[in-house]
Amino acid sequence: MCTLEKRGNLFFLTLTGDSDHRLSPSVISSLLTALSQIKSQASRGSALITTAEGSKFFSNGFDLAWAQSAGSSSAAADRLYSMVDAFKPVVAALISLPMPTIAALPGHAAAGGLMLALCHDYIVMRKDRGVLYMSEVDIGLPLPDYFAAVMRAKIGSAAVRRDVMLVGRKIKGEEAVAMGIAESAHDSAESAVEAAVRLGEQLARRKWNGEVFAEIRKSMFPELCGVLGIAEIAIVPKL
Repeated sequence: MCTLEKRGNLFFLTLTGDSDHRLSPSVISSLLTALSQIKSQASRGSALITTAEGSKFFSNGFDLAWAQSAGSSSAAADRLYSMVDAFKPVVAALISLPMPTIAALPGHAAAGGLMLALCHDYIVMRKDRGVLYMSEVDIGLPLPDYFAAVMRAKIGSAAVRRDVMLVGRKIKGEEAVAMGIAESAHDSAESAVEAAVRLGEQLARRKWNGEVFAEIRKSMFPELCGVLGIAEIAIVPKL
């Protein structure tokens, strides 16, 4: 599940529960509810920090054990596809959120967990442990269309995308910074969150119009918005 807390202008969305923070149907629903609440409470100068309890995983992706517990392979596939479909609105909500967003990773972000991190404007990692890892090629699962669209939108280098998507390369914090995927890497989970707070406060002080911020973000990723079905919203400027 997840918790939501507001401290000043900063929203803190924290994945809780088991150390893997698997994206089960209940966790996905909890995330979507929290993002809806954040959007409804947004004001000028708001920012979001998403993190997770513990120091092993930010998120290890979809709850494959729950899918496999369905029994037959077809029933397991149906459960997996239901999670893929349910998670798509979470991605759309983050891309549309009217404020800057920061993912503070206390550990590994794998598969759907990597997607969750990439959907933020900034990623802050730790350098002593924790990797970014798209495991689908290793476990034999095709990528959903919006996963691939997020990759193309958020990872600028074709060579890095190849290594992430086709090789299953595990990217550590300092490597992610050098590749332009992460903003910074830090000595511990605690220092990564502290860095995210500093960045969030810095961004919040700009007191941007959140609706304008969201529309500019959407304009940066037209292909991704098309795959997600996100429409542009016309905003009349106040001059």
